[in-house]
Amino acid sequence: MFAFSFLSATPMGNEQVSFTLQQYAVFQTQPYMIEVAIWSLMIAVATTLGCAILGFLAALALARAGLGRSRQILLILIVLPFWTNQLIRIFSWTMVLRSGGFLDSVLHFFWAGAPSIGFLYTRPAIVLGLIHGYLPYMVLTCYIALIAIDDEIIEAAMSLGARWWTILFKVLVPMAMPGLVSGCVLIFVPVIGAFMEPRILGGPVGVTLGTVIEDQFTQAFNWPLGSALSFIMLAVVLAIFATFSGVLRRNASA
Repeated sequence: MFAFSFLSATPMGNEQVSFTLQQYAVFQTQPYMIEVAIWSLMIAVATTLGCAILGFLAALALARAGLGRSRQILLILIVLPFWTNQLIRIFSWTMVLRSGGFLDSVLHFFWAGAPSIGFLYTRPAIVLGLIHGYLPYMVLTCYIALIAIDDEIIEAAMSLGARWWTILFKVLVPMAMPGLVSGCVLIFVPVIGAFMEPRILGGPVGVTLGTVIEDQFTQAFNWPLGSALSFIMLAVVLAIFATFSGVLRRNASA
């Protein structure tokens, strides 16, 4: 694929093939790709932020649930999405978020004349589907970090008069930061290249780098452009890894 990214055309076709750097200038030759990249980054950031908030709180509840059956039940509920096919999860959200779907049915049960609140084929629908799919990564990484925190530290903070929000933001979040950062990296990297959720839940507005790359391979048969976009995304991912590996090292040394 890396070699294909330097070709002028797909080598399996009938066109004459030559080596070129034109594919890597796609953001200059096709300016709309800049907007697509920006929206892809915004969706990835929104998904990662949502997973960070919900995942940390869920991991905290799981870590403080005590031992025994209650923790096991919560852990099973968290990893349950991994036991079902990804396409089934995505199409299930279409039944919930569409106009006249499950969400509207629940609302109309309590308020017969309410307007539709379905928001299928929007970017928030994409983010919601991505959060549902990738949330367990954040929960598990934060849970591993939280259970390593000694309970005596929390008890000491409480004995010194710290309120619950002080303990949360001054004690738990800083000490669990390695798990939080690891979860953010694990989620951001695949989400920025996701294509099934944007295509199914986003519809006309679900154009992202992932869907563009898929189209280059499956529809346009332009493998060089798809390969170049993939390796541009890989460079971004490696830059993210390099940045957050430094953060993790500083937290570990502290």
